[in-house]
Amino acid sequence: MNYWLVKSEPEEFSIDDLYRRPKRTEHWDGVRNYQARNFMRDGMKKGDRVFFYHSNCETPGIVGIAEVVREAYPDHTAFDPDDPHYDPKSDPDDPRWLMVDVKYVRKLKRTIPLSELKDNPALEDMALVRKGNRLSVMPVTEDQWQTILDME
Repeated sequence: MNYWLVKSEPEEFSIDDLYRRPKRTEHWDGVRNYQARNFMRDGMKKGDRVFFYHSNCETPGIVGIAEVVREAYPDHTAFDPDDPHYDPKSDPDDPRWLMVDVKYVRKLKRTIPLSELKDNPALEDMALVRKGNRLSVMPVTEDQWQTILDME
């Protein structure tokens, strides 16, 4: 099993929004960064666990856990001119952008703020806490996963 972290602005899509979806499942669309897309395409597998991170809010941090329930497939929002994630260069016959489906597992007992993650020496190599990292999808090592759960 692999471990991941996905970021979303809670005003756009929150852990509570995921909980309210039918079957508590939703596609993770709108990723428009090649490295993040490659993580979804090449690394995310059914059954992988995912930290759900709220970004660009009063207290950015990890708020919940989801599970990958469908592996990468074409992101239909790239083909819809009325969608904010539309990409006129993306071709349905050779899709540039992908998405995965994730399912709500649980909320954490508390939000683990970015400030605490940055202060934990065991997480100093985590992509999330590295300066300048703005990826919306990133890998988490098994040790980092457990460290974060222990912070809960």
